[in-house]
Amino acid sequence: MSFLIAAAGTGGHVFPGLAVGEALTDLGVSKDEILYVGGDRMEADVYPQAGFPFLRVEMRGLRRSASARNLGLPRLVWRARDAIARAMVEHRARVALAMGGYVTVPTGLAARKSGVGLMVAEQNAGAGLANRVVSRWALRSFGSFPQTPGLSRGEWVGNPVRRSLSDFDRGTLRPLALDRYALGPDDPVLGVFGGSLGAGVVNEAVASLCAQWDGPTIQVVHIAGPSHVGALLMRPVAPGVTWVRLDFEDRMDLFYAASDLVVGRAGGGVAELTATGTPSILVPGEFGSHGHQAANAAYLAEAGAAVVVPEADLGHLPQVVAATLLDPAVIGRMGESSRRIGRPNAARVIAQAMIEAAR
Repeated sequence: MSFLIAAAGTGGHVFPGLAVGEALTDLGVSKDEILYVGGDRMEADVYPQAGFPFLRVEMRGLRRSASARNLGLPRLVWRARDAIARAMVEHRARVALAMGGYVTVPTGLAARKSGVGLMVAEQNAGAGLANRVVSRWALRSFGSFPQTPGLSRGEWVGNPVRRSLSDFDRGTLRPLALDRYALGPDDPVLGVFGGSLGAGVVNEAVASLCAQWDGPTIQVVHIAGPSHVGALLMRPVAPGVTWVRLDFEDRMDLFYAASDLVVGRAGGGVAELTATGTPSILVPGEFGSHGHQAANAAYLAEAGAAVVVPEADLGHLPQVVAATLLDPAVIGRMGESSRRIGRPNAARVIAQAMIEAAR
C-alpha cells in the first residue's frame, strides 16, 4: 500500500504533515511508500531532508482581496490536479491526506479523479477555505479542537505533533535544554516564537520588553525567524535579562523543555503547547481565514492554559509576563490546564486510520 500527504506553506501545515508520515513509519510503512506533495516553500526542503519522496507542483493560495493574480488560479489548480493524479497512479496510492492550505484542493480533485480515498486534517479551530470545500467528499475529517466549524463530519483527534513532542518529558529534557541555550537553572525562562517564519510584531514587543525590563532576573529564548534575527542581535538588553536570539530551532522539544512560559502566535503551534503542557501568552495574528488564530487562542484561554494579548495591547506585554512568569502558582495551574486539553497522539490516530482505510 502507498500513501500521499499534501501539506505545504508554513510550519503550521508542514510539520503536522511530517508528524503523520513519521507515525506511518512507526506503524511499519516504508518511507518510500509515503509521497509528500507541496510547492516550493519550506516543504521543498523539510520532506526530502527527512528522507521522504516529494512531488513539487506549481501552486499558490487564493488572495482574499481582489487581485489579477487570482485569475490564473484555475489553470494552476487543474495542472496541479493532473500532476498529483499521475503521481497517485504511479505510486499506487490508496489513501491521500490533505492538511489544508493551497495544495488541498488539487489533491482532493486528484483523489476523486483517481479513485483514491481522501482524508482531511484541520489544524485550526475553524476550517480554512480549502478544507471546507474538500472535506465534503472526504472519507474522514480530523479536527484539532472539539468543534471545528466548516469541517464536514469533523472528528476531534487533535493536531499532529512530531514524536519528540508526543513523547515529551520535561523533567528529563530540562538539563539538556538549559545547557543548549547556556541558561542557568534558577531564573525563570520565557520562550518566544512567532511561527516558522517569525513574526515582526511579536519580535518587536519582546525586544522592547528585554530592553526595558526592570523586574527580577529572567531568561529569554527567542526564535525570531531568519529574516528578523540579525536586527534583534543589535538591540539593547536590560541588566536583568539574558536574551538568547535564534533564527530557527530544529529541536523544539528542547525549546519547550527550557521554557516555563511561551509568548507566541496562535496558529497550529498551539498543539505543541498543549502536547508539552506549556503555559502561554498568545498573540493571535490578524490574518488567515475567518480569524482562526483568535479562535485557537480563545479555546486555550477558556481552558485556563493561556492568556490572550491582542496585537493592539502588546504594549502591556511586560506586565502580563510579570504576572504569569514570576508566579509559580499561576504557571503551575496553566501548565496543568494545557496538559489536560492536549491530544499528543493525534499523528498516530490519523496514521492508523489511513492504514485501515488502505486495506
